[in-house]
Amino acid sequence: MATAVASRYARALADLACDPRRGADPSQVAGELELFGQALAASAELRNILLSPAVPVARKRTVVSRLSEDGGISRLVRNFLFVVVDHRRIGIFDEIREAFQAEIDNRLGLIAASIRTARPLSAARQATVVEGLESITGKRVRPNYAVDPELIGGMVVRIGSTIYDGSVRGQLEALRRKLMD
Repeated sequence: MATAVASRYARALADLACDPRRGADPSQVAGELELFGQALAASAELRNILLSPAVPVARKRTVVSRLSEDGGISRLVRNFLFVVVDHRRIGIFDEIREAFQAEIDNRLGLIAASIRTARPLSAARQATVVEGLESITGKRVRPNYAVDPELIGGMVVRIGSTIYDGSVRGQLEALRRKLMD
């Protein structure tokens, strides 16, 4: 769950990304934030530069600017990153990115669903699962699929704090608890 500070930054960026006068695509902005987050996670040197109070803000801006040019990051996201760096909030960047995605999903009527299955699902089966989840939630679903062989069969779906466990492992565990009573 995002902190209040991360949520404020995320809402401000979402306001800009959703403003039709700016011509920005919110999903593209989310993708660019993800790219920057990956670069930040992959490079200890980059993290050290951006997090260190000993490095001047001008140097940090130069690094962000160069990364933006090399990574094809838009002017909007680059300027947002400047604000985050200027206000020494790079330490909560992942929270800001997650809060931004949640804010955009909310504004677009989407809901994120984490779907774990024992085996990979075919495209047709994925579409059926998404359709079922959309009818349950009343919102468009943005699925995130993962394979977890420990489920034995079936699937486990997490939407927010709600978990739908239709796995064989879950059914066996429920049967075990029932027999232990």
